[in-house]
Amino acid sequence: MTSKDINIALFSPNEAVYSETFVYAHKTLLQGNMFYYYGTRFDIKLENSSMNLHHRPVSYVTKIKRKFKKPSYNYLMWSVLIQSMIDNDIDVILIEFGTHAHSLLPFLKQLEIPFVVHFHGYDASIYEIVKECNNYEEVFKHATSIIVVSTEMKEALVKLGCERSKITYTPCGPNDKFLEIKPTFSKEQLVGIGRFVDKKAPYFTILAFAKALKEVPNAKLILAGNGQLLNTCQNLVDYYGISDAVSFPGVITPDVFREILSDSRAYVQHSITSSIGDMEGTPVAIMEAQASGIPVISTRHAGIKDIVVEEETGFLCDEKDVDEMAKSMIRLLKNKQEGKMMGDRARKRIVENYTMSHHIKSIDTVLEQAIFKYNKH
Repeated sequence: MTSKDINIALFSPNEAVYSETFVYAHKTLLQGNMFYYYGTRFDIKLENSSMNLHHRPVSYVTKIKRKFKKPSYNYLMWSVLIQSMIDNDIDVILIEFGTHAHSLLPFLKQLEIPFVVHFHGYDASIYEIVKECNNYEEVFKHATSIIVVSTEMKEALVKLGCERSKITYTPCGPNDKFLEIKPTFSKEQLVGIGRFVDKKAPYFTILAFAKALKEVPNAKLILAGNGQLLNTCQNLVDYYGISDAVSFPGVITPDVFREILSDSRAYVQHSITSSIGDMEGTPVAIMEAQASGIPVISTRHAGIKDIVVEEETGFLCDEKDVDEMAKSMIRLLKNKQEGKMMGDRARKRIVENYTMSHHIKSIDTVLEQAIFKYNKH
């Protein structure tokens, strides 16, 4: 059986995958026939379908109910899903987020179908979430394979008890359109994009930029996105009196992001581990910047360490080291040629190791092998 022949059930908690670029890529680019199931464990739907019991007799429902050891579970919903797996002749299941896999365990354990779990970031790092999922003990036990997006995440799951042999490392690749950019480095400009949340710590980026402005007074910083810390960051910019140098365009499209990147000297992001343990996986925006031929200024955090080579494709500092980040900003703002050389190396490394096609091929292989391993046993 090849990838093109298999029937894949893709489970995600969210219907609108367009905002989750990695889920959308899996949904649209993986080989095989895709069946997309979305929603939480008591309200799951199959895209472009109306799942129901097809007026099955009471004896069928009673039989399904007996399979579940804990009557508190919504056995009727699970029975619908089980029948859907049978009707669509599903060969393998891919589940986005470890938390979602944990919630689906009562259903998954009733199937004779291999399943693969894709961890992304918060699901493998936030202390309370990992604890609520019982350290993913049952997920690791029953899953055929586990996918992670950073080497640090791989080691974290191994420490939790996952068999190392089950884990595949593959960060989500950038959209190929970013490879088409021809950067000009024409503006003394830095750009960052993403949610204004604790783990991305945009306020540290602003603090570093405020220091860099003293050396490069005409520099500009663009921080795109939205989130709970946006107003705090705007207030910080006002406090330092640098509103003319820092702009907050809000949520922008990929096309606008590519346009901004093409003129910028570097991409900036000061990711940290939050107080609740929340960490990045491997930020796609950083990979997009590198695919564009733009160097990155960031932190030695999670998967960022895997994809940014220090002093070669960008600069990394320790988390919360504002002074070191400022020095890197000044260096690339003042030295256009060095930035261009770093950007060229960054793009080359993405092309050779981290394109979207690399990522999709890796997932295709994991799914094929999951079927083979399951059938072998």
